[in-house]
Amino acid sequence: MEDRYARQLVMPEIGVAGQECLARSRVLVVGAGGLGSPVLLYLAAAGVGVLGIADDDVVSVSNLNRQILYSTDDLGEGKAYRAAARVRALNPSTNVIPYPYRVLRQNGPDLVRQYDLVVEAADDLETKSSINAVCVEAGRPLVWSAVTRFEGQLGVYTPGNACRACLFPALPEPGTFPSPEELGVVGAAAGVMGCLEAVETLKLLLGAGKPLTNRLLLWDGLRASFDVVTYARNPACPVCAPM
Repeated sequence: MEDRYARQLVMPEIGVAGQECLARSRVLVVGAGGLGSPVLLYLAAAGVGVLGIADDDVVSVSNLNRQILYSTDDLGEGKAYRAAARVRALNPSTNVIPYPYRVLRQNGPDLVRQYDLVVEAADDLETKSSINAVCVEAGRPLVWSAVTRFEGQLGVYTPGNACRACLFPALPEPGTFPSPEELGVVGAAAGVMGCLEAVETLKLLLGAGKPLTNRLLLWDGLRASFDVVTYARNPACPVCAPM
């Protein structure tokens, strides 16, 4: 352990006890694409003990500008399995479990309860909304992000605090919001937001620093700026408001 994690063991926020905590941790990553690629690589590199990878898609050539888990040789292969193989190659000590299906409101709570924390790295609003609701129902923390073009958003939900639906209570009507294909994304922008998701995840697992709860981080790569907006739990939230 000393050699692989040497740069972490010397940190007061981690040390031996923190490294052992990471080794016991279980994280489910929903989406193994542009956001999920850096999340998975850095959580495995940090020594997270169990990583679940949920993705029902296959690798296509248009993915390769940002989804750094994959190579041209992976075209047509299932992302969950190829991502698992890449993560295992990076850190054989990490137990990687692929789930080659979509996590929905119906099947999500039972799966999510098997993990300490969920990272939402999906690229569609319906999945983002569903994963937020599943984590609230299951009582599990959620790190979520979104990225388009040269910009991104990042938030954290923990039980008792504001959830994503407190900010975005309803999905836009079909056809009123551009698709990811129409908006486009720079690969490095997905890398920035995925790395920030990994940092927030490690903070939550370690109990280090101040998590991004009740705050929304906004990154604008063209202006090279970070802004943080504070928001409160919505007492009328359709997802997390008390019944």
